[in-house]
Amino acid sequence: MRLLCAEAAMLALVRRLTLIALVLLTGAAPAWADESVAPADAAAIQQVIQGQLNAFKVDDWNAAFAYASPSIQTKFESPQVFSQMVTQAYQPVYRPRGVEFRELKASEFGPTQEVFVVGPDGLSYLAYYTMERQADGTWRISGCYLVRAEDESV
Repeated sequence: MRLLCAEAAMLALVRRLTLIALVLLTGAAPAWADESVAPADAAAIQQVIQGQLNAFKVDDWNAAFAYASPSIQTKFESPQVFSQMVTQAYQPVYRPRGVEFRELKASEFGPTQEVFVVGPDGLSYLAYYTMERQADGTWRISGCYLVRAEDESV
């Protein structure tokens, strides 16, 4: 029961942070946020996201958790806690029917990859993945914010 209360609190926090991030992402951004992301970085970012989606597909939570940034790993503590959050709050990326990578933009939060997904419920979503470059030059996922989309094409 204690874990369920902690999970509920974490989900509420994630939802609040999602709302704040969406407001910030759609608001005025600093001029440097319009800078483009290098093609090599764009390809690496998409590989990381696709790698996590592939890990979700086979419920490989150790691999899925490894694609998360250190701050996300600290927040969720273990692959098991991370899996509970993903399966409860992120069904569209956990079990997508379709995935399409769209625009990648620089933002004040780091590069943000827009991914169009059709969830298991048949509804369309835009998943905004914020990315963080690690000291070794690799990329990890520092957040994912889901927004219901009207677009129904993949």
